[in-house]
Amino acid sequence: MARKVQRKLDKWKSKQWYTLETPDFMGRTTIGQTPADDPRKLVGRVIETTVGELTNDFSKHNIKLKLRIDDVVGDVAQVKFMGHEITTDYLRSIVKRQTSRIDSNLTVTTKDGIKVRVKPICFTVKRARSSQIRGIRAVMEDVVRQRATEVGFEQFVEELVGGKLSASIYRNVKTIYPIRRVEIRKTEVQAAPVAA
Repeated sequence: MARKVQRKLDKWKSKQWYTLETPDFMGRTTIGQTPADDPRKLVGRVIETTVGELTNDFSKHNIKLKLRIDDVVGDVAQVKFMGHEITTDYLRSIVKRQTSRIDSNLTVTTKDGIKVRVKPICFTVKRARSSQIRGIRAVMEDVVRQRATEVGFEQFVEELVGGKLSASIYRNVKTIYPIRRVEIRKTEVQAAPVAA
């Protein structure tokens, strides 16, 4: 007796390609495309890219951006900034012997009420004493907190990713002990303000 053969449907044929677009403050740039059979399935999908790919600046390929699809309009999927991180190979390349690495981890609230976890990192020229390390960490945290209260979320993200905040920390902590490098190692958006 002959068996009935079921034809398999090709799922790829039913999918449509959606263009991924960054927010206005990131220049409304197209960062790629993603397929989906239903646009609602795209919302919440996380995409990673580098600042180098966005800006065509090869020196910024060590900064990874974490973006999440927030809304789909037509065939355009709009993404939202969720955080950033510097690559581990880059971090390893700036760690040197006989120097101090000073890490910090703090949660700040921007002027427009968005909570962001910021993890700055600082490297000294030579090994620092524990009192100097405490002083550097305190100044580092003060600079980040102060800047977050002064600017909105979008400008804060621009300064984090663009290196302006790192430069500001560097200027403030170099009076305590000679500093070799300051980076914002990682950021995570914790919560958006609750709409009234």
